[in-house]
Amino acid sequence: MSYNFREQIPLPVSDVKLQQTFASAMARVYLWMTLGLMLTAVVSLFVVSSPALLSLIFSSNITFFGLLIGEVVLVIAIGRVVSRVSPGAGLALFFLYAALNGATLSVIFLAYQLGTIVLAFGVTAVTFGIMSIIGFTTRQDLTSWGRILFMALIGLIIASVANMFLASSALDWIITYAGILIFMGLTVYDTKRIKSMTYALAAQGDTQVVSRVGVMGALRLYLDFINLFLYILRLLGGRRRR
Repeated sequence: MSYNFREQIPLPVSDVKLQQTFASAMARVYLWMTLGLMLTAVVSLFVVSSPALLSLIFSSNITFFGLLIGEVVLVIAIGRVVSRVSPGAGLALFFLYAALNGATLSVIFLAYQLGTIVLAFGVTAVTFGIMSIIGFTTRQDLTSWGRILFMALIGLIIASVANMFLASSALDWIITYAGILIFMGLTVYDTKRIKSMTYALAAQGDTQVVSRVGVMGALRLYLDFINLFLYILRLLGGRRRR
């Protein structure tokens, strides 16, 4: 089914202006996402190199799970307020989330060899890039994907929690492969959704479309990248330290 988002919206702006705004917005999305990933990596390396910080974060379940809860709250907050606060405030919340995520993800440097982490990151970057290009270029209507992927994600979470008690290696492999496929699909879907949202806001003459889409789009793709990376890292877990 062909999908042409621009044909469904009355355009109060010229095609040239629309294309310029779209290009600027997408460049901002990938810039903020990349900077967010870099901040997460820097914070993770800083935490793992500091015994005091490692002890503070991981010696107490209260501290560690408090950080995790803080991340969830921030994600929800960014999604709800990004359209109402200043672009700078929205971006600050996104980078705060990336920093907190870096603190909790520092544990992977203790659980995996550095070579495994680098390999997983490289595979993730290539896979993410391919999926994002597909989402960016496809003309198919991916609206139905959202509902399917959301239900699949809920199922993945339930299976992951259940396996914490079952400790089934077979289920663990299923969860790992399913997680990779789900977040590959989400990368395609979110890229397409960001593209469509950008055209819609630009066509409506929203003067802050670049900033709004930049933050929200960066957060969505950042989450897709991080989760895809973690599942690929699990897949390469044969190199895990003993």
